[in-house]
Amino acid sequence: MPGRTFTREFKLAVVRPLARGLKRPAQVCREYGLAESVLSRWRKAYDARGEAAFLPKEPTQREALDRKIAELERFCGQLAVENAIFKKSVAARPYADRHAMLRYARHIGPQVALRSAGDQPARGGSRIRCCTSR
Repeated sequence: MPGRTFTREFKLAVVRPLARGLKRPAQVCREYGLAESVLSRWRKAYDARGEAAFLPKEPTQREALDRKIAELERFCGQLAVENAIFKKSVAARPYADRHAMLRYARHIGPQVALRSAGDQPARGGSRIRCCTSR
């Protein structure tokens, strides 16, 4: 019967008597209607991992790093979209108003980022100069 899924508790209940030698594999297969290949696979997993068998596997360091990279790429994409929206809104404003907004963004942007990270402003003052400022 393809497509059946079994709980971890069921698998352990089936495999434990086999591991203790209380039942034979053929008897368990008949009793629960399982294929020998399924029972063999469960036994190998139980022999390899014991009671921890059938638990979800812990992600490897590589998988964890890949997940973190994907998360950062999504965040970078969100920032790019926000930046594009900001640029469009600035471009739609009158010339004098637009330059005042850009000066403010250059002036306050790095300070807000530092304060949110918990760092102190650079030595020599509370203002941080942006590389694009003149």
